[in-house]
Amino acid sequence: MIIADLYIRVSTDEQAEKGYSQRDQNERLRKYCENNNILVNKVIYEDHSAKSFERPEWKKYLIEIKKRSHKSSLVLFTKWDRFSRNTGDAYQMISLLHKNHIIPQAIEQPLDMSVPENKLMLAIYLSTPEVENDRRALNTFHGMRRAKKEGRLMGIAPYGYINRSHEDGKKYIARKEPEASNITWAFNEVAKGHLPADHVRLQMNKREGVSMSRSAFAKAMRNPVYCGKIYIENYKQEEAYYTDGKHEALITERLFYQVQQIMDKRRKVEGPGGRVFGNDRFPLRGLLTCPRCGKNLTASGAKGKSRTYYYYHCHYKCGFRFDSDTLNELFETEISKLEYNPIIKDLMKEILLDNYK
Repeated sequence: MIIADLYIRVSTDEQAEKGYSQRDQNERLRKYCENNNILVNKVIYEDHSAKSFERPEWKKYLIEIKKRSHKSSLVLFTKWDRFSRNTGDAYQMISLLHKNHIIPQAIEQPLDMSVPENKLMLAIYLSTPEVENDRRALNTFHGMRRAKKEGRLMGIAPYGYINRSHEDGKKYIARKEPEASNITWAFNEVAKGHLPADHVRLQMNKREGVSMSRSAFAKAMRNPVYCGKIYIENYKQEEAYYTDGKHEALITERLFYQVQQIMDKRRKVEGPGGRVFGNDRFPLRGLLTCPRCGKNLTASGAKGKSRTYYYYHCHYKCGFRFDSDTLNELFETEISKLEYNPIIKDLMKEILLDNYK
């Protein structure tokens, strides 16, 4: 008799939006096994996205099938999108299962993988949900961008505002007290230039018993929403710009830009030529030239799935970039090769310190 494992996967969003349920999949799989005289060995329940195979229960299953004591020769699921929604990952996983003498099969989309033409059908089954996800994400992106252009802030309202909805369902942000008065007071205090921004934050927290963190306060001081503006990010051939928001402004544009100037002066320590120094991660920013086009390199971080990657890079049309940590180490290695004449070492130190100050 053929022995099979049942793989039942559903994410929270799918269960809410499409009506998938673990119980429904379980019933259909068991009925299939009963009709085809297949013995069920174990049932694997997964509550995780199918974008990758980084799923807790699936990882445990892969460890188990490598044991000699494992008896199953099939792993069954209802449809191929229960197995994966990434074509490349799916082919690799199918190959891994075959090496361990396990045949994956979707009972509602059965495919005999020994027939070459069925690999094309598998690609369609796997890519269709992936295309649907990409289309849904793109539609959401364009919808949010269109709403921003109309002056409506999307997402969670910043401190001082609260999310509301009109009768037609369109969302907007409204003034919320006493938070709105708090943030207005903070902008005015920072604009005076007498106290550091963090001291103003501490006073604001004590003033109304709030507990805004340092990073949240710094982000708020940079948020143009408070002066009635919505930032539209650059996209394809369209450059970034600000548009007038439909929400109530808590401060004037003049006050907002006055605060930006004060915060910029305190954050930057400029050297000759207006180059910015003092950044431990990018100490060479503004001092390097691009090997492709000869322009000065800037630097920034790019968020990945699990961490942030930091680069020295040129403008987007050039496309050159280089890992910042590696380049910093190379620069330090070259610097370490240099030696001063002992006679002028002390004099050089005084000169460098004097120029730095």
